[in-house]
Amino acid sequence: MPASRITMKAAALVSAAVLMCTSLAACAPKNASSTQSSSKAGTITVGLPGSLSTLDTAHETGIINYYVAQVTSEGLLAVDKDGKLVPAIATAYHTDDAKTWVFQIRQDAKFQDGNPVTIEDVLFSINVAKDPEKSPSSAVYWTAGIEAAQTGEWEITITLPSPAENFGWTVTANGGLWITEKSFYEAAQSYGSSKDLIMGTGPYKATSFQPDSKAVFEKSGTWWGGDTPAQTIEFDFFSDENSRLLAQQSGQIDISTQLPTDQLSQFESINGVKVLTESDRSFVGLTFDEGVAPFDDIHVRKAIAHAVDRKAIVDSILKGRGEVATGIEPNDQLGSEIGVDKARELQANLPVDSFNIDQARAELAQSKVPNGFDTELTYPASIPEMGSAALAIAENLKQIGINVTVTSKPIEEWVSKVGTGEYGLYYMSYTSTTGDPAEIAGWLLGPSNPARYVNEEVQGLIASSNQERDPQKRAEQIVDAERIAQQNTIYSPIWWGKTSTAFSKTVTPNNYTSYFFMTPWAASLNVTK
Repeated sequence: MPASRITMKAAALVSAAVLMCTSLAACAPKNASSTQSSSKAGTITVGLPGSLSTLDTAHETGIINYYVAQVTSEGLLAVDKDGKLVPAIATAYHTDDAKTWVFQIRQDAKFQDGNPVTIEDVLFSINVAKDPEKSPSSAVYWTAGIEAAQTGEWEITITLPSPAENFGWTVTANGGLWITEKSFYEAAQSYGSSKDLIMGTGPYKATSFQPDSKAVFEKSGTWWGGDTPAQTIEFDFFSDENSRLLAQQSGQIDISTQLPTDQLSQFESINGVKVLTESDRSFVGLTFDEGVAPFDDIHVRKAIAHAVDRKAIVDSILKGRGEVATGIEPNDQLGSEIGVDKARELQANLPVDSFNIDQARAELAQSKVPNGFDTELTYPASIPEMGSAALAIAENLKQIGINVTVTSKPIEEWVSKVGTGEYGLYYMSYTSTTGDPAEIAGWLLGPSNPARYVNEEVQGLIASSNQERDPQKRAEQIVDAERIAQQNTIYSPIWWGKTSTAFSKTVTPNNYTSYFFMTPWAASLNVTK
């Protein structure tokens, strides 16, 4: 899985808000009591923490891109509220060997301009998805050698070069396929831009887009899934969390996603607003690049890992809205097929460099830089919790002679450096969008991993897990790969996260789960305005 997708997906976990009262909004009275709803009848306004530069998720695979994509785009399959694969543009599918996948294409599907979806459109969209130039952020999902062809009047067959049990996730709009109209795409000078917009098969059609400001979608009336409750879905982009809080208080927005920890109580105190919190199946930790000195020294990596007080970070910075991580796969993600309890049992004994300053000092003394060194740890400005955690880690490392400069970066700049070798120490933040138990490990430990970690046994286990049909054995292989990587301290797990969403009194979600925004969620709202 590509660096751009995962880090950008995760980089919008929570959004920018300085962890002190720095403005009127941040220090607003806790009993703020606005009951006003969005002034636009029939419109659901969603306040997002950050912005989009394109509507084409294949070019920008941030987590909020995925939220937006679910109202307008579909793949062959979709994901339901429980994280299971369900029909979308394909009404049914089957595979006998996880290598040959046969899909029956929906005959009643239409694009938002009213034109019918054809087999040609589907095959064209798959070719776009496979093309690294047309889909730079997601083409890596499509292994070289994948072939797609029409094999019946309303049937296509996708053949993989080797079996992959998790390929079903690739052809979802949560993974790497967004079916579009061939004629529209080819006529667009810049597909997904404010000029050309986007054409999909979902319930809402893009009508306007202003990067860094807003995106507006109108009910298409062409969706095979039926009617939807709102006439318009408007996404407003907020670079400042205080402004978003004020907008929610005054009723200008109906939904605020990924609330920052320090504003939860203020959102909860707004009259009529309900805040719902769920695991988002996310991982946050440190990444070490063995190709960058002095992080090629395992004693340096372990010294830093031993300086991370995970429990204090979860308790004081996340305020309990998360769990101390023992591995890179959250238990509810790894356990999507075998159950959370079994996943927790498998990961309970993974090697973790526990917090111990004396041990950190001893490890550094054994390294090639026993007297310490200077380094930098960057974090995306849209995740303030990561910045606060970085400062806490830096303070601990200072005690053993490692001086860390903590630097906030705009999300686009931060993402562009991940996995490039420019930094030996950096964050990893990943929010899962599918129910694949190997989604995170598949990227963090696979051949194109952001740590540039090369270990044939680890990558062999990941490859084997992709082909394994027994869910328990598959989970065991994933954990075995994690164990080796963590023995080498390639990643230092910190927390598995939760996310909170605020809903106004006029908007109520049905079946709100950790997968809610990864489903066609706009069709799952009760709207009373």
